[in-house]
Amino acid sequence: MDEIQLIQNKIYEIRGQRVMLDFDLAAMYGVETRALNQAVKRNIERFPEDFMFQITAEEWYIISSQFVMTSRSKRPKSALPLAFTEHGALMLASVLRSDIAIDMSVKITRAFVAMRTILTNPSLPSKLQELAEDVKALREEVNSILEDQNDINEDTRMQLELINESLAALQTNYRPPRRPIVGFNVPEDKA
Repeated sequence: MDEIQLIQNKIYEIRGQRVMLDFDLAAMYGVETRALNQAVKRNIERFPEDFMFQITAEEWYIISSQFVMTSRSKRPKSALPLAFTEHGALMLASVLRSDIAIDMSVKITRAFVAMRTILTNPSLPSKLQELAEDVKALREEVNSILEDQNDINEDTRMQLELINESLAALQTNYRPPRRPIVGFNVPEDKA
């Protein structure tokens, strides 16, 4: 997986906006989360609400439940992450003023642009429709196979039932031949 895809995996949709969380951005920019948040507080005028907002406890619970290793344990219970839109993530690079931040801001921009390109691709609706039709055809085929299997099973059950009935009838009418008693001779005139 290339670096752009790794960044795309850290982009979430919250309140109808694609955002990145402060701790992910801090890791990418090579700073501690608290240092990133302090830089934001010192330059709060550069981060209007359409650039950055604090997520709610409910939003944090929903997002953090998707993490393989949750970051909730590293964060004070009262501190909820800041969410940065594409513009907010870029503004962070100018606030942090480091070579890593500048390099990462370019990659983050490319990740946001790649996601936007994918989501606004005009062929996407037709491909989704095609995929839906394929799934429907596959579902019909599977149902047909299962119906055929049930028919075979019903035929097999009926045949087994007939075999069992025949065996039961044979068992009731069958009397094994008696073995002669050794040492006992029946006189011929009485036979």
